[in-house]
Amino acid sequence: MPDSSDPDLNGTPLPQGSSGWIKVRGAREHNLRDVAVDLPRDCFVAFTGVSGSGKSSLAFGTVFAESQRRYFESVAPYARRLMSQVGAPEIDTIEGLPPAVALQQARGGASTRSTLGTLSSLSDVLRLLYSRAGTYPADAEHLPAAAFSPNTAVGACPACQGSGIARRTTEALLVPDPSLSIDEGAIGVWASRAWVGQNVRRMVTKLGIDIHAPWHTLSQHDRDWLLFTDEEPRMLLQGNKHGEASTYHGHWSSAEKYLMRNLARTQSPAQREKLEAFVADGPCRTCDGKRLRPAALAVTFAGLDIAAMAALPLSQVCALLDSGLADQARGTDRHGAAAASAARSLVKDFGARVESIISLGLGYLSMDRSSTALSPGELQRVRLAGQLRAGLFGVLYVLDEPSAGLHPADSAALYAALRDLVAAGNSLFVVEHDLSIARQADWVVDVGPSAGVLGGHVVHSGPPTALADVEGSETADFMFDRTAPPALTTRTPTAWVDFEPISRHNLRDVEVRLPTGVLTVVTGVSGAGKSSLLTAMVEQLEASAAASQAEGPRRIVVIDQKPIGRSPRSNLATYTGLFDPVRRLFAATPEAKDRGWTAGRFSFNVEAGRCPTCEGEGFVAIELVFLPTSYSTCPTCRGSRYDPETLEVLYRDRDIGQVLAMTVHEAAAFFDDVPPVQRALTTLLDVGLGYLTLGQPATELSGGEAQRIKLATELQRPRREGTVFVLDEPTGGLHPVNVRDLVRVLDRLVEAGDTVVAVEHDMQVVAAADWVIELGPGGGDRGGTVVAATTPVELLDVVDSVTAPYLRAAVERG
Repeated sequence: MPDSSDPDLNGTPLPQGSSGWIKVRGAREHNLRDVAVDLPRDCFVAFTGVSGSGKSSLAFGTVFAESQRRYFESVAPYARRLMSQVGAPEIDTIEGLPPAVALQQARGGASTRSTLGTLSSLSDVLRLLYSRAGTYPADAEHLPAAAFSPNTAVGACPACQGSGIARRTTEALLVPDPSLSIDEGAIGVWASRAWVGQNVRRMVTKLGIDIHAPWHTLSQHDRDWLLFTDEEPRMLLQGNKHGEASTYHGHWSSAEKYLMRNLARTQSPAQREKLEAFVADGPCRTCDGKRLRPAALAVTFAGLDIAAMAALPLSQVCALLDSGLADQARGTDRHGAAAASAARSLVKDFGARVESIISLGLGYLSMDRSSTALSPGELQRVRLAGQLRAGLFGVLYVLDEPSAGLHPADSAALYAALRDLVAAGNSLFVVEHDLSIARQADWVVDVGPSAGVLGGHVVHSGPPTALADVEGSETADFMFDRTAPPALTTRTPTAWVDFEPISRHNLRDVEVRLPTGVLTVVTGVSGAGKSSLLTAMVEQLEASAAASQAEGPRRIVVIDQKPIGRSPRSNLATYTGLFDPVRRLFAATPEAKDRGWTAGRFSFNVEAGRCPTCEGEGFVAIELVFLPTSYSTCPTCRGSRYDPETLEVLYRDRDIGQVLAMTVHEAAAFFDDVPPVQRALTTLLDVGLGYLTLGQPATELSGGEAQRIKLATELQRPRREGTVFVLDEPTGGLHPVNVRDLVRVLDRLVEAGDTVVAVEHDMQVVAAADWVIELGPGGGDRGGTVVAATTPVELLDVVDSVTAPYLRAAVERG
């Protein structure tokens, strides 16, 4: 039996400090081609390769999946159903495999009640601190920790049930046009001249308010009383019944009360839609958006209530808590020794947790940041911080692009954290496109040489320096500067758009200008305020476009990383529209015509043609009682989604199910003479998605892939003058060679006369820009200002720019 310290399959010796090999044999998961490779334990191993090459299939789909499968074999069946599991990988054998933990990129939970504080357990410690050592009002009862949670019955604000948001109305909503009088319908909910409107006009007249005066001329006191008063006076009014004068008692209710009461009672969809126009979500008036009961908000530490403390950037919180301890030591908070002792212990624990998060460049985040507002990269680094504190030994950590969303200046802290995991006696496998991280790994596994069916082979497995000698490796070309550096060329804007001063999150009266007809990149370190700036700019651009102004952008296209669908039925082919002409091709075949079938027959959403067993899903759910629900390929259609009759119709010897199983690369060759299909496939290839299958479910796509599918879809549409494309980190999940291709696509949009604005950290994209807006100089409270707004060439000489040194290195390499 070979010794664990023997060289690997290629004769490369075991790296220093490694205890042996993880030996993978016959890996065939997804596009892997019977891969055999030896991976060193107790080392930092980077998996590289172009997007879709198979590196994630090897690291996650094979190594991690097999480790998890073996672990679950030792777990009681009842307990297994409570755990998230992946399927058994297609593989012959794996030897030397330690227990594994995967930290993958995933969107935050669907609930806005989940926050950074709850994910990291910081909220638990903070609640204990306020409960045990907070400063209570005189004679106030002691509150349990649960009372400081908006997710518990004892802590949640009774008015908004702990959401912090309440449905409310404002004068601007109730009175859309203040130039009108009450008689002319100024108060929207009473604009009608039916009985309700007439009744209101009579009561307002009775109250001595002029119903014929323009609304804006009435006193603020009268306007507030009419719209929001809690008073409900009764009054005797003169009416008209059947053409004869009559009297009746009117009962006044404010416009707000009338609106909310009718919204709660109406069963009419049309009436509800009409009333919805007068309400909006806003901060709860009872808790002022803080989500807690008044008793909890009355308790302070360091002079702040718990909601105010949770709203601060983490970089500020520890210093503030330390000042609270100092106050206790001086006896200014009226606490005794027991409370002070508890505070010291809790603040120490809290500080250790916070420091691990700050060390990963996340000090700009606040504890109350909703998990839905965390990027996949931020979420993964929060989980990584938890693992750094866990102190586990002998574990294999598998990470998915931990540098995603990081400015190059933040990578050093990430690398130090990754090294800490290895130094603690663990193995670390990282799927990574940031070659500055890969260069510092102990071992590099480059998968390729290309994507999809053209990938799935291990091009190199060994020390990073040895990759330089590998021919045909796209990674080697970029890692060792064998490609031409980007050139700094600047196009001339067609015009400029000036924005109103922007104040949002850490932005304070920021003034920016946007050049049109060129590519603008917004950059800066993590937390500098880039996404906040982009969001505010989009809002102003959309408002300007809606006003149909003669000058300026008239169409704003936001291409974000949100899913293209939440159901497996939504897929790449249906979203891009290429499936419609494909179905028409099948319907035009002689076989389909003889049977009288139309294109609808070839839709897996139509009962007539889809598989009756899986109803067009391609898989079936298997309930296993005490085991978790398992999903298996449909035994009837074998994953094709269609019934046997439909699959009898062939187009160029392929049935419709086989077409959906094609990759974009394969389909491009298959439909090379079908312009409607080829147009869509070409744009997908242009944005680096040739490895995806046409039937790839939306639920299996990453945020970056979803964004590029949206971009490809937009590229197919006819150009419209005055279009602005807005993208948020479009290079996420892309290998440098794919980034180069994406830059060409963005240039194509600009050359067609469009304006492109992108938040981006990749220096290839920054170098290709015509205008750069850099925010900073730091993150959170240290950011939010414009460090530079200039061309890339001029940015190189901006002394305060954090980006400039990295841009210079990118353009001067080689």
